[in-house]
Amino acid sequence: MISAIQKQEDGTLTLTVNIPWNDVKKTREEVVSEYAKSAQVPGFRKGKAPKKIVEEKIDDEKVKEEVLRKLLPQFYLQAINENKINPVMAPRIHVEKLEEGKDWQFLALTAEAPEIDLGTYKENIKKITAKSKIIVPGKEQAEVSFDNIVKELLSSTTVKIPKIIIEQEVDRLLSQTLDEVRKLGLTLDQYLGSTGKTAQDLRKEYEIKAENDIKLEFVLQKVAEAEHITVEDKEVEEAIAQAKNETEKQNLQANRYLLASILRQQKTLDFLKNL
Repeated sequence: MISAIQKQEDGTLTLTVNIPWNDVKKTREEVVSEYAKSAQVPGFRKGKAPKKIVEEKIDDEKVKEEVLRKLLPQFYLQAINENKINPVMAPRIHVEKLEEGKDWQFLALTAEAPEIDLGTYKENIKKITAKSKIIVPGKEQAEVSFDNIVKELLSSTTVKIPKIIIEQEVDRLLSQTLDEVRKLGLTLDQYLGSTGKTAQDLRKEYEIKAENDIKLEFVLQKVAEAEHITVEDKEVEEAIAQAKNETEKQNLQANRYLLASILRQQKTLDFLKNL
């Protein structure tokens, strides 16, 4: 296998990966053999038609799709190991060349966690939280909102989010909105008309939201690492035990890693609030 990597200014990584023709040919033969076992060809019992006849009747595009389905994950994993990268997202795959008798080629766009400079975030946040520590007789103690803390945290830190990560989150938000709109029995055009927005307006709005949300997620991770904020199994179990019902409990059990991540974020926000 041959692979090459390019890093764009925003941190997006482009892997160019070649799949040797010998691997393609071998996998294609396996796919055809699997298909032949269940193929129904006139004049032959199910799965008993000669392989050559089966090949002539198979949709070549479907065979290529199945070969890619089997080979892409394998060669993508080899490529990231070969180039010693640690992606934080599923790759966006673009198939480039699928020529008979030649190596196949695909591009995989992905990204690693961005570099983060926390700057003087502690000092800046302390200026905000200090107001809540001033006790004035006869007056209620001021409460610092998480919104103000988050705003100060983001303005104090420097991080460039790869565009591909933002695009992936925007696509997720748009898909979620479309599902919700359909449940209401509306078309997207009807929904946009009711909000006075265009499709471009909505996407731009989600781009801003996605960038801020993702930046906050990475910055909180960095703060948690710097301050050695962790979540123990006991804390995860306690959160699961507080589930409203058995279904919710099973969902939390099945997503323990995500739950631990959410708990760690909350502990980090509490840490910031108490600075």
